[in-house]
Amino acid sequence: MDIQFLEKQLKAVADANRLTLLSCLKSGEVCVCDLVDVLGLSQPAVSQQLKKLEEAGIITARKVGTWKHYRLVDEQTPIIQKVLEELEDKTTCHCGTCGVES
Repeated sequence: MDIQFLEKQLKAVADANRLTLLSCLKSGEVCVCDLVDVLGLSQPAVSQQLKKLEEAGIITARKVGTWKHYRLVDEQTPIIQKVLEELEDKTTCHCGTCGVES
């Protein structure tokens, strides 16, 4: 495994907010509007956290109207897979703000 890639992934999961986001994404695709509610942060702050996870190859996004929906990538590295296994699923993420079912 590329050591720089591993470093990027480990830095991405070394944050409580990003671990909370991953807990939400374990149950499937989630709209950023719901992730804002979960963290209690501004949408730009949440987007910055999501960007770090996306740049590390842990999550991916698709645009639905004006909102982005995020999900875990299908194939994770063994280290990230183990981190995900240790996280409790948060099933409190149901799209209510943007009007699109996730």
